[in-house]
Amino acid sequence: MDDARADYEELVDTLLARHGGERGQMMGMPCVKRAGKLALGFVRDEGAVVFKLGDAEQREAALALDGAHLFDPSGRGRPFREWVVVPPMYAVEWERLGAEALGGEASDA
Repeated sequence: MDDARADYEELVDTLLARHGGERGQMMGMPCVKRAGKLALGFVRDEGAVVFKLGDAEQREAALALDGAHLFDPSGRGRPFREWVVVPPMYAVEWERLGAEALGGEASDA
Protein backbone atom coordinates (compact mmCIF):
# COMPACT_ATOMS: atom_id res chain seq x y z
CA MET A 1 0.00 0.00 0.00
CA ASP A 2 2.87 2.40 0.76
CA ASP A 3 4.22 1.88 -2.77
CA ALA A 4 0.80 2.69 -4.26
CA ARG A 5 0.59 5.88 -2.18
CA ALA A 6 4.08 6.89 -3.31
CA ASP A 7 3.08 6.18 -6.92
CA TYR A 8 -0.04 8.31 -6.42
CA GLU A 9 1.97 11.22 -4.99
CA GLU A 10 4.39 11.05 -7.93
CA LEU A 11 1.42 10.93 -10.31
CA VAL A 12 -0.10 14.04 -8.72
CA ASP A 13 3.17 15.97 -8.95
CA THR A 14 3.41 15.11 -12.66
CA LEU A 15 -0.23 15.89 -13.43
CA LEU A 16 -0.19 19.23 -11.62
CA ALA A 17 2.97 20.29 -13.45
CA ARG A 18 1.61 19.28 -16.86
CA HIS A 19 -2.12 19.91 -16.61
CA GLY A 20 -2.80 22.17 -13.64
CA GLY A 21 -5.28 21.59 -10.87
CA GLU A 22 -4.83 21.55 -7.14
CA ARG A 23 -4.38 19.05 -4.34
CA GLY A 24 -7.25 18.64 -1.95
CA GLN A 25 -9.25 16.34 0.26
CA MET A 26 -12.73 15.14 -0.63
CA MET A 27 -14.89 12.21 0.45
CA GLY A 28 -12.20 11.31 2.97
CA MET A 29 -9.47 10.83 0.36
CA PRO A 30 -6.57 12.85 -0.95
CA CYS A 31 -7.53 14.12 -4.38
CA VAL A 32 -6.87 16.45 -7.28
CA LYS A 33 -9.43 19.08 -8.18
CA ARG A 34 -9.76 21.20 -11.27
CA ALA A 35 -11.89 24.35 -11.08
CA GLY A 36 -13.03 23.18 -7.64
CA LYS A 37 -14.34 19.84 -8.93
CA LEU A 38 -12.96 16.43 -8.06
CA ALA A 39 -11.04 14.83 -10.95
CA LEU A 40 -9.20 11.95 -9.27
CA GLY A 41 -8.35 10.62 -5.85
CA PHE A 42 -6.50 7.95 -3.92
CA VAL A 43 -8.65 5.10 -2.58
CA ARG A 44 -6.62 4.15 0.50
CA ASP A 45 -8.21 0.80 1.30
CA GLU A 46 -7.50 -0.49 -2.22
CA GLY A 47 -4.26 1.37 -2.90
CA ALA A 48 -5.97 2.41 -6.14
CA VAL A 49 -6.77 5.65 -7.91
CA VAL A 50 -10.28 6.69 -8.91
CA PHE A 51 -10.71 8.82 -12.04
CA LYS A 52 -13.71 10.77 -13.29
CA LEU A 53 -13.97 9.79 -16.95
CA GLY A 54 -16.84 11.60 -18.63
CA ASP A 55 -16.12 10.13 -22.05
CA ALA A 56 -17.90 6.76 -22.36
CA GLU A 57 -15.18 5.25 -24.55
CA GLN A 58 -12.42 6.19 -22.10
CA ARG A 59 -14.51 4.89 -19.22
CA GLU A 60 -15.21 1.54 -20.90
CA ALA A 61 -11.53 1.11 -21.76
CA ALA A 62 -10.59 1.74 -18.12
CA LEU A 63 -13.27 -0.65 -16.88
CA ALA A 64 -11.84 -3.34 -19.18
CA LEU A 65 -8.68 -3.44 -17.02
CA ASP A 66 -8.69 -6.47 -14.73
CA GLY A 67 -9.90 -5.45 -11.28
CA ALA A 68 -11.12 -1.99 -12.33
CA HIS A 69 -14.63 -1.12 -11.21
CA LEU A 70 -17.06 1.73 -10.77
CA PHE A 71 -16.53 3.79 -7.62
CA ASP A 72 -19.10 3.19 -4.88
CA PRO A 73 -17.99 5.37 -1.97
CA SER A 74 -21.04 4.50 0.14
CA GLY A 75 -20.54 0.74 -0.31
CA ARG A 76 -24.30 0.42 -0.78
CA GLY A 77 -24.43 -0.65 -4.41
CA ARG A 78 -24.84 2.88 -5.78
CA PRO A 79 -21.71 3.46 -7.86
CA PHE A 80 -20.91 6.76 -9.52
CA ARG A 81 -21.34 6.05 -13.23
CA GLU A 82 -18.44 8.20 -14.49
CA TRP A 83 -15.93 7.17 -11.81
CA VAL A 84 -13.55 4.26 -12.35
CA VAL A 85 -11.25 2.79 -9.69
CA VAL A 86 -8.03 1.52 -11.29
CA PRO A 87 -5.93 -0.90 -9.21
CA PRO A 88 -2.24 -0.30 -8.45
CA MET A 89 -1.12 -3.03 -10.84
CA TYR A 90 -2.08 -0.56 -13.59
CA ALA A 91 -0.11 2.38 -12.18
CA VAL A 92 1.51 2.75 -15.61
CA GLU A 93 -1.96 3.77 -16.91
CA TRP A 94 -2.61 6.32 -14.16
CA GLU A 95 -0.93 9.30 -15.86
CA ARG A 96 -2.93 8.88 -19.06
CA LEU A 97 -6.17 8.44 -17.12
CA GLY A 98 -5.32 11.39 -14.89
CA ALA A 99 -4.77 13.59 -17.92
CA GLU A 100 -8.15 12.49 -19.27
CA ALA A 101 -9.81 13.17 -15.91
CA LEU A 102 -8.29 16.65 -15.84
CA GLY A 103 -9.47 17.32 -19.38
CA GLY A 104 -6.01 17.30 -20.92
CA GLU A 105 -3.95 15.11 -23.17
CA ALA A 106 -1.39 12.65 -21.86
CA SER A 107 2.17 13.73 -22.54
CA ASP A 108 4.79 11.44 -24.07
CA ALA A 109 7.52 13.06 -21.98
